[in-house]
Amino acid sequence: MIRFGVVAAAGLMALSSLSAQQTGQMKVKVEPGRAGVFVDGKYVGPAANFGMGRKYTLPAGEHKIKLVEPRYEDLETTIKVEAGKTVELKQTMKALPEPKGPFGSMRTHNADKFAAVYINDHYMGHVDEFSNAWQVLKLPAGEYNVRIEPTNGQPVVQKVTIVAGQTVIVK
Repeated sequence: MIRFGVVAAAGLMALSSLSAQQTGQMKVKVEPGRAGVFVDGKYVGPAANFGMGRKYTLPAGEHKIKLVEPRYEDLETTIKVEAGKTVELKQTMKALPEPKGPFGSMRTHNADKFAAVYINDHYMGHVDEFSNAWQVLKLPAGEYNVRIEPTNGQPVVQKVTIVAGQTVIVK
């Protein structure tokens, strides 16, 4: 019995080591730090989450990275992740011209504070950035399709009308 436990533990350690050898990590340092990071088309969180202390583990190989921030031009690149190594992505995004008003605002609420917020299928940020009276998403007056995608669970989808000088809350 003891022999089986030792063999099983050795096997798990070898499997864990093999798994670590087949993955690498990515750090992201982007200006602005609130840009959304998409890896191979999947939203993984705001860039600031993968800066100094945190890294994002990826399988070894090439990955398409897209950085999105609504006030900046989208930025796309490809990185090559080597097993056991860390790739550091450093980028500065180019600012877009400021939109024209009149503006209304939208607030968001969701249990997942890093749930992605999309307006007309374009990433705008995460829930926590628009979650209180001091943090709102300002939008020109008009109709919008809003989608909130938590990391786990069902997305929230609503059509909202933004009225100048008023606030809409999407839950």
